Amino acid sequence: MNLFQAIILGIVQGLTEFLPISSSAHLRFVPALLGWADPGAAFTAIIQIGTLLAVLIYFAKDIVSIAGAVISGLMRGKPLETDESKMGWMIAAGTLPIVVFGLVFKHHIETTLRSLYIVSASMILLAIVLSIAEWHVRRRTDEGLRGKSIKEVTWLDAIVIGLAQAMALIPGSSRSGVTITGGLFMNLDRETAARFSFLLSLPSVFAAGILELYQTRQEIMASSDNLLNIAVASLFAFIVGYLSIAFLLSYLRRHTTTIFIVYRLLVGTSLLVLIASGKLLP
Repeated sequence: MNLFQAIILGIVQGLTEFLPISSSAHLRFVPALLGWADPGAAFTAIIQIGTLLAVLIYFAKDIVSIAGAVISGLMRGKPLETDESKMGWMIAAGTLPIVVFGLVFKHHIETTLRSLYIVSASMILLAIVLSIAEWHVRRRTDEGLRGKSIKEVTWLDAIVIGLAQAMALIPGSSRSGVTITGGLFMNLDRETAARFSFLLSLPSVFAAGILELYQTRQEIMASSDNLLNIAVASLFAFIVGYLSIAFLLSYLRRHTTTIFIVYRLLVGTSLLVLIASGKLLP
C-alpha cells in the first residue's frame, strides 16, 4: 500500500463507517475495483480507531456523563441509580454478543467471509431487512405512535440491538446498518436508533482495533511506511467520519433510510454482475 491508497481508504472508511452502507464492504470492493490488493480485516479494524475517535469527540458530553454516572454508581453501591448509569451498563450488555461471536468466528471473518459473494449478499439482504423495518416505522406512525427517545431505551432494546450488532462481523452488513435496523424494529425513532448505534459501537471498535494493533505490531513496526500509512488512513477516517456522524443524525431527523436501501441494492447487484461477467474476482 502506498500513501495515496492509504488516504483513499481512510476517506472510504470515514464516509461509510457511520452511514448504513458498510465500511467493511467498501474497503473490500473499492480496492478490488481499482486493482489494489485487499487491505485485509486487520487494516480495517485498526483504522476504525480513527472513526472511534470521531465518535468520542462528537459525543464527548454524553460519554463523560455516562462514564461519570457509572463510576459514581459503583462507588455509591447503586450502579443503576440514574438514566446515565443504566445507559452505560446497557451499552456493556449490548456489546457482549459481538465480543463473543467476534472471538469465536475470528478466523472466518478474516478469510472466507471476505468473499465478494458474501459482501454482495449482505448488501442486498440488509437492504431488504431495513426496508421491512422502515415499513414497520411507517405503520406505527400511521397509528399515531411515536418512536422512543434515547432516555426510553430499555434493557431489552439494548440486548436485541447488541445481537443485531454481532451481524456486523459479516462484511457487507454494516455495523450502523444492522444496529439502526434493530433499533427501528424495537420502536426507537430514527435519530435515536443512530445515536444509540454510535454509542454502542465504542467498546467493540476500541477492543477490535487494540487487539489487531497488538497482534500485527511486528508487521506494522517492520516498516516506517506501514506506520505512516496506518496513521494517515486513520487521520482521514477521523475527519471524514466526524462529518459523516453530523450528516447522518441531521438527515435522519427529516428523512427515512430509503436512499441507503436503494444504494445497497444497487451496489450489491452491481457487484454480482461484475463477478458473473468476470470483471471482478470474488
